[in-house]
Amino acid sequence: MSMESTAWSVLYGAAYGQQDQRPFSRATLRRVLAFARPHRARIARFVAVGVLEAVLTVATPLLAGRVVNAVVAGEPADVVVGLALLIAAIAVLEAGASMLGRWLSASLGESVILDLRTAVYDHVQRMPVAFFTRTRTGALVSRLNNDVIGAQRAFSDTLVGVVSNTVTLLLTLAVMLALSWPVTVLSLLLLPLFLLPARRTGRRLAGLEREAAGLNAAMTDQTTERFSAAGATLVKLFGDPRQESAEFAARARRVRDIGVRTAMVQWSFITVLLLVSSLALALVYGLGGWFALRGTLEAGTVVSLALLLTRLYAPLTALANARVDVMAALVSFERVFEVLDLVPLVRERPGARELPEGPLSVELDGVRFSYPSAEQVSLASLEDVAVLDDRGGVEVLHDVSLRAEPGQVVALVGSSGAGKSTIASLLPRLYDVDSGAVRIGGVDVREVAFASLRRSIGLVTQDGHLFHESLRSNLLLAAPGATEEQLWSALERARLAEVVRALPDGLDTVVGERGYRLSGGERQRLTIARLLLASPRVVVLDEATAHLDSTSEAAVQAALAEALAGRTALVIAHRLSTVRSADCILVVEDGRVVERGRHAELLAAGGRYAQLHRTQFAQDAPAPAPRSSG
Repeated sequence: MSMESTAWSVLYGAAYGQQDQRPFSRATLRRVLAFARPHRARIARFVAVGVLEAVLTVATPLLAGRVVNAVVAGEPADVVVGLALLIAAIAVLEAGASMLGRWLSASLGESVILDLRTAVYDHVQRMPVAFFTRTRTGALVSRLNNDVIGAQRAFSDTLVGVVSNTVTLLLTLAVMLALSWPVTVLSLLLLPLFLLPARRTGRRLAGLEREAAGLNAAMTDQTTERFSAAGATLVKLFGDPRQESAEFAARARRVRDIGVRTAMVQWSFITVLLLVSSLALALVYGLGGWFALRGTLEAGTVVSLALLLTRLYAPLTALANARVDVMAALVSFERVFEVLDLVPLVRERPGARELPEGPLSVELDGVRFSYPSAEQVSLASLEDVAVLDDRGGVEVLHDVSLRAEPGQVVALVGSSGAGKSTIASLLPRLYDVDSGAVRIGGVDVREVAFASLRRSIGLVTQDGHLFHESLRSNLLLAAPGATEEQLWSALERARLAEVVRALPDGLDTVVGERGYRLSGGERQRLTIARLLLASPRVVVLDEATAHLDSTSEAAVQAALAEALAGRTALVIAHRLSTVRSADCILVVEDGRVVERGRHAELLAAGGRYAQLHRTQFAQDAPAPAPRSSG
């Protein structure tokens, strides 16, 4: 490593060391070592190559000094040529060892990334919906990317660095002391001039980097929100583009100014440290030359000492910053382990069973439920708050019971926030009940394997969420093995085939973020086509026709009739006209079932359903035409 590279290493080590001063965690270190155990053979090869590189690093200066001595002593040319060839061979071997070490480093680091990323991704997928409703997506993605990469550096950089630098330092120091201990000791006296300025400069850089990171994060948040379809629409409708641009430009200008200041601080520091290293070399040449002229040192020894000095500062400064590197890596591991230590509230029990074959019944028996508190499902760091919200645990469903026989349609109606969607979320086990039971086909859903529940229950919500992928990919999510014929059959039954045929790329058309390239009715029909491909035996429709115009609603209703045929269904509806033919209608208010019966029975009873019916149809009645004043 050159003196300039060494200076940069010191500078960045000092800067990053100021950013996190957490205490050393032995528990985290033990977990890291346990995590590294499957890679121990690769680590051993990695360390062995690092030691070999350290030995070769010390060998070259000694041979260079031997060449100078051979020339001064007038030894035969073949001796000098032989030494030169040996130096060349060592250089080739050192290059090969460096390439091998880099390959082993990359292989180890990427293997660690693979293990960590898949572990975090798989764990997050098992988290309940409540986790995702609270967590900032960006913070979670950062754990999966930035922190995993930070943890990787513990293996690919820090580990081999500590080992090779320790060996290099000990060998170099031993050889230098053997060659001339006075020159070695005096040259080491300049080391504090090399390290101490780094601390002060590091603090300044750390402050500048923190400010720049905050500004960059703010710009990222602004662009992410404003560049989404919904955000761009909101700005065009209500925002002031000049104000938006001014806010963004102000942050960008500040980042520019910080970049200029950072560059100047860095180069000032590097210039000073290069000056110090030049003074150290001057000291070696001057003092060593004086000893050589007095006959106590050979000329080649002076050259060897100068070359070894450049190899001494690098491992010394690297090891001085080793604790910083280790702590930075441990912090990254701690942030990854933080996510892995969150215990999913909804877990598959050992020995979970399959649902019985054939049509399935749906039953809620005395269900009580409250949404989990933040501390049960989230982390303050993932919500970007200092302390988690301690609210939660308030019961929202009170002794709810209902039953849908195989093939029946049961409708849930009531005011907004009454608990209808909460009831729907309990069937596919997005949440678990606090007491009572939810049974599908007579089996408590907590005893059923997740895969069996996914195959048996289909849910269509009012937002009709789609991924930013092709129509084909969004459909195959429900049935990965579906054929082209099955895809088109599902689209035909969902009343969407003609729309898809008219698209330029057909099934390969990308639908856009959240499906924004499709109309609301088209998105809903596509989700229904996905449901038809999955062919579940139980269907849950949660306000599937809400927010649609009458034309789109008619098309979606026709598709829903196809989806519900022969299946057990739980239908949540705002428009009562859509559930008149249901086998049973339940009126839910304040988390309780207050009425149940068929449409005509509930109207005749004159209760809450009749009240909702009168209110809704009064609202839906056309307004009288305005009278002419003429």
